[in-house]
Amino acid sequence: MNLQEYQSRNLFEAYDIPVPAGAVASSSPEAREIAQQLGGSGWVVKAQVHAGGRGKAGGVKLVKSLDELTRVVDEMLGMRIRTPQTGAEGLPVNQVLVAELTEIGSELYLSALVDRASCSITFMASAAGGVDIEEVAATEPEKIFTVSVHPAAGLQPWQCRKVGFGLGLDGQQIRQLTAMMQQLYRLIVEKDLSLVEVNPLAITGAGNLIALDAKVNVDDNALFRHPDLAAMRDESQEDERELEASRHGLNYVTLDGNIACMVNGAGLAMATMDIIKLHGGVPANFLDVGGGATAQRVTEAFKLILSDDKVKSILVNIFGGIVRCDVIAKGIIAAMKEVECNVPVVVRLEGTNVEKGRKLLEESGFALTIASDLTDAATRVVAAAA
Repeated sequence: MNLQEYQSRNLFEAYDIPVPAGAVASSSPEAREIAQQLGGSGWVVKAQVHAGGRGKAGGVKLVKSLDELTRVVDEMLGMRIRTPQTGAEGLPVNQVLVAELTEIGSELYLSALVDRASCSITFMASAAGGVDIEEVAATEPEKIFTVSVHPAAGLQPWQCRKVGFGLGLDGQQIRQLTAMMQQLYRLIVEKDLSLVEVNPLAITGAGNLIALDAKVNVDDNALFRHPDLAAMRDESQEDERELEASRHGLNYVTLDGNIACMVNGAGLAMATMDIIKLHGGVPANFLDVGGGATAQRVTEAFKLILSDDKVKSILVNIFGGIVRCDVIAKGIIAAMKEVECNVPVVVRLEGTNVEKGRKLLEESGFALTIASDLTDAATRVVAAAA
């Protein structure tokens, strides 16, 4: 689960990580009041969306007067931000962050994430921070260096100093960085986060470190331990189908193709998408109904698939291990009765009660194509989509 920037900043403040003063607003009068409380003759207005690259998309503006602030906020609220991270549809702006201006000497990059490869929390840092950090990572990866934290030992001061030396900081700044990294490490462990990113980590005109931006991703599997974080979920920033899937215990990810997949098991789902690609098709989604799928869950999965207008054909690929094939068949039939299906459906069943499941589908009266194996299924569903 992603947090909005203002929510991430609030977490930073709670862990004594310095950030510029500011607050979130849902209207221009609220934004104007915040600016007046902050004081000064200029402010930064930042659209609140779950995506990076907002500045290049018009989502970050510097304003020099209250009237300009009002105009900019009115323009931002209700717009859709489109960046490489949002896709073509973009994300709606429902709130803006109004913050004080900070005199910036230079911009750095700092993040901490759960690194499965090293089985540790890994810090990444670069002296080339700012809006083009993705380009730096792609073209000059040597400018980004990492430090992995052993889970038993925790983050050590020498590791923080190593990062500080790599960033070219002086003694005072290294002490500030050490304190910041220690707090970020505490935050990611205590709140079960998967990612914390500070970009840019700025060196102010006075030579101090401050987090100008804050990005936090929470591990969904740990939300039951953090009701305070769960309450921060902004559903307006999520794909509607993915959100609906989560309500029914389905694992769903929207993709760009036109062949829908319904599979039980993440590994089988990945293999199914691979074989569709191998035979010239493009998957429209990743959909795992789970090893213990019920007829009701299969019905909801079918509704979800058919809500996507891009879908031209559907492949149902089920291995009956924990879940029986006849249960899946009943779910497919129930879905076909409840939702009008105008696209070809190819079904491949294997495993427990497979013959019973196939017989139920054959006698259902619906125009379902029963495939003999996975290659046959992929060939048929790609041809149907074309």
